[in-house]
Amino acid sequence: MTPEGQQLLFERLKRLKQVERPEAIAALETARGHGDLSENAEYDAAKERQLQISQQIKDVEHRLSLAQVIDPSKIESDKVVFGATVTLSEVDDDEHVTYCIVGTEESDVSKNKISIESPIARALIGKEVGEEVKVKTPKGERHFEIISIEYR
Repeated sequence: MTPEGQQLLFERLKRLKQVERPEAIAALETARGHGDLSENAEYDAAKERQLQISQQIKDVEHRLSLAQVIDPSKIESDKVVFGATVTLSEVDDDEHVTYCIVGTEESDVSKNKISIESPIARALIGKEVGEEVKVKTPKGERHFEIISIEYR
């Protein structure tokens, strides 16, 4: 993941621990105060929410502990690798698009950040400026030419 992706996970973990878990604990205590726990749907829901938050915390901590953080600005390569910002020209209509290849956690298509596991990223890995790639997407096969590769 990139340093930005790592920071997003740290922020998520902080929110889970400092905001969501205390809220879940308070909701559980409130539900406990409503009497018989065997017939208390509010208690069951609060308990379930607390368990979900605990699992999310464990999941984020696990991902952070296994993360390999790569700073794209320190990469020097003529080929497309993780962290590359790649400008492509669609061969069929000469329309340009720029994608940044990032980790799964930080992908956001609305910001043109695509996961290393996406079909487009997989097709681009190892390619150089000037090469053409064909990508099978849900909208059908697309043909791109790599216009530029940057590491920022």
